[in-house]
Amino acid sequence: MIKVHHLNNSRSQRVLWLLEEIGLDYEVVPYQRDAKTMLAPASLRRIHPLGKSPIIEDGPLRLAETGVIVDYLVSKYGRELEPAQSSEAHWGYRYWLHYAEGSLMPPLLVKLVVNRLGLLGRPARGYVDNQITLHLDYLDKELDPGPWFAGDTFSAADIMMSFPLEAATSRGGLNASRPNLMGFLARIHARPAYQRALSRGGPYAFAR
Repeated sequence: MIKVHHLNNSRSQRVLWLLEEIGLDYEVVPYQRDAKTMLAPASLRRIHPLGKSPIIEDGPLRLAETGVIVDYLVSKYGRELEPAQSSEAHWGYRYWLHYAEGSLMPPLLVKLVVNRLGLLGRPARGYVDNQITLHLDYLDKELDPGPWFAGDTFSAADIMMSFPLEAATSRGGLNASRPNLMGFLARIHARPAYQRALSRGGPYAFAR
């Protein structure tokens, strides 16, 4: 059985959701963020030196990094969540799979740090906000007409895109002014597998 080292309110929620979409049995090992620092507990470092989540164990194999985990689980257990390599949608799928962490998450993380710096973060605030706006405008157009990032069929790329877009609703200014993105979030939140993942992972602040 796959074991998921799951940190609350983190990227690892996507791994639980993916496992539910595939229909695999798994065990959740829960960890809670420090209430003051919001950092992961030191106990996660016993599993991986960086103390980050998600981490999965599948027999003797231990993997960190959401993108690699998604690649592994889809290639081994959930091929139906990846467009065929011969299809036109395949490389769009690969693009969004990596764009989520490579391009979209960095400005959202910087925004989180800048907000916590208060006045010290003011010089960077305008630039970071402009970068987030640039990405959200781009994504809202890309989802017209939708419904999914890699075409007409739901895929693991949509799972990867979920966390940064959910985070953007709380700190990136994502709201009803971008109806295609908000429609995407409504569609994923309504999926039965998404709801099952919430029940397994515990409270998740970004599910609205």
